[in-house]
Amino acid sequence: MINLLFPLLTKDIPKAMSDEDIVKEYLSTQNVAYFDVLYKRYSGKIFGKCISLLKDEEDAEDSVQEIFMKILLNMSKFSGKSRFSTWIYSITYNYCIDRIRRKKKDPSLLVEDLSNHDVPEDVDDVFLLEMEIGRLKVVLDEIPTKDRSILLMKYQDEMSIKEIGHLLDKSESAIKMKIKRAKQKFKKVYSEIYKEAV
Repeated sequence: MINLLFPLLTKDIPKAMSDEDIVKEYLSTQNVAYFDVLYKRYSGKIFGKCISLLKDEEDAEDSVQEIFMKILLNMSKFSGKSRFSTWIYSITYNYCIDRIRRKKKDPSLLVEDLSNHDVPEDVDDVFLLEMEIGRLKVVLDEIPTKDRSILLMKYQDEMSIKEIGHLLDKSESAIKMKIKRAKQKFKKVYSEIYKEAV
């Protein structure tokens, strides 16, 4: 048990300590130094995700604080079935999508796109991975939020199909189809903006 007269300081926590171990220590001691370590590790990443989804810096800053409040209040619910980073991403993603829905900035998030049941032609990953970063950002900003989100999960956050499925509560085959459709939309928008054969 930690002596309350000499509380643990963030600098006293080993840098190599895993997120999961830090969560366990925080839950058993309630020492805020452990939570502070998690905040320092993830606040920048969460801000980046919020900016990519909400498209507003002030909104993203407010969201980071609210998301960390949710993380703090729900820490005991972290089961360890997925990586801690995946669990945090799930909270971030769901919070941002709810915020967008409330503001009705993107009505396409409210209903599943059922207009096209055809299996889209697969777009080679190389097309996305080797694209110049400036163009990549431009195109990502132009595609619907749900498509941008799933592409960022797969290619930026390097989440597995299984992790994305768990996050979105969808089967692995449904996630594969969503990624295919998102890549197809990305390619279509790219060719419209840059008027190039792709």
